[in-house]
Amino acid sequence: MVSFDHRDPGTPEDVWTAALARDLPVLDLDVDQVIVVAAHPDDESLGAAGLLAIAAARGIPIALIVVTDGEGSHPDSPTHTPAALAVRRRRELLAATGILGLAEPPIFLGLPDGRTDEHRDAISAALRDALDHAGRQRVLVLSPWRGDGHRDHRVVGEIVEQVCAARALEQRSGTVRSRAFPIWLWHWGAPDDVPWEQAERLPLSPEIQDAKTRALAAHTSQILPLSTAPGDEEMIHARMRAHFTRDVEVFFAPDATPTAGSVGSVGQEYFDDMYARHDDPWGFDSRWYEQRKRAVLLAALPRQRYRATFEAGCSTGALTAALAERSDRVLAVDLAPAALDRARARVAAREHVELRRATLPGDWPEGAFDLVVLSEVAYYWAGPDLDRGLTASVGSLSEDGHLVACHWRHPVAEYPRTGDEVHDALAARPDLVRLVRHEEEDFVLEVFARPGARSVAAEAGLLA
Repeated sequence: MVSFDHRDPGTPEDVWTAALARDLPVLDLDVDQVIVVAAHPDDESLGAAGLLAIAAARGIPIALIVVTDGEGSHPDSPTHTPAALAVRRRRELLAATGILGLAEPPIFLGLPDGRTDEHRDAISAALRDALDHAGRQRVLVLSPWRGDGHRDHRVVGEIVEQVCAARALEQRSGTVRSRAFPIWLWHWGAPDDVPWEQAERLPLSPEIQDAKTRALAAHTSQILPLSTAPGDEEMIHARMRAHFTRDVEVFFAPDATPTAGSVGSVGQEYFDDMYARHDDPWGFDSRWYEQRKRAVLLAALPRQRYRATFEAGCSTGALTAALAERSDRVLAVDLAPAALDRARARVAAREHVELRRATLPGDWPEGAFDLVVLSEVAYYWAGPDLDRGLTASVGSLSEDGHLVACHWRHPVAEYPRTGDEVHDALAARPDLVRLVRHEEEDFVLEVFARPGARSVAAEAGLLA
């Protein structure tokens, strides 16, 4: 899952040309071996083909570990099954690495595209094996940048940083270094999104640029349409490809930000950026999917009307306005000022709706509510924040209150949890009982109450 649309025009290359004119340190390529851990076939060509061609020309051994086959690149293709895409993308990778001069065949792990988070142990083991084979040589390990906006890139980047840091500590030397290459940053980002203090450059000669261009051209399933049918569109359009014809590649050194296992909750900066770039970032008003899901949530509420409703993370207020039709009083909060501005415009005529800025779960409001709504919010809470948020939700429920939770089930790069993980945590709480569960491939919706709560029919007097 990604946090951008590959079909967008993206940031023009001339913006990056100007930004890259700054004086960056040159990447040290004085090593005995290079190891690349690519999340998908073509990551290595997009992000580091120049480096690989230089290393190969110098006779530096290169080990390439390819985590997935990239079979999920065209989920709506009417002409290519995921299995057929996997075969095709492996062949393309072999052609690209031949152009770059890699002597050893890639190591294909064949793990599921989009689900790398479920296979961290296997990825870690493959990298450790490669490092064991390298012994105490000077090794440079490359991977996609974990800030790239793509979940698989984040997971692989985190693993590489962790394993390399642990190996360097074990050896008590600097023989193992890791560097990360951005790919999609060039598409969705702007110069202010770049951690320039960690950036290093690698100049590319015209010959190396040519090799990189030819290697990228080998990935025809990504840079050309699979067919003229809808669902077979190119994944990397011409404006995106322009970012990879430069005379320089950029790599990021590791920083001190906590990685997997201690990733923090998603903060205000992420949301401020989303609202700055999009009027309706998640399509609450423009997508039938969101309109239908909102209707399902409202239909699942066991009670026709509520005295006091609390909505955590109201965004632009699309659900807030609907909850106001079913509530005597609504308190809705969000941490993003831009979201609250849009929500205020939507509910301006509803005097019984109050909007506040709050960062949850820390700024949980006081008071009791007979309806607490966690819609597409709890997967942003990492570590102990999830337990704090769920505990606060239950703590603010009145004795006859209902807690409704609704979450997207597919993984998203920036989210520390999936919707299923949130709902598993809710189901495990002894202070809640489930009244409603609605499950689809894309989202899960549940309504909980305190133990002893009655069903809708019992509340309506239909049961003895």
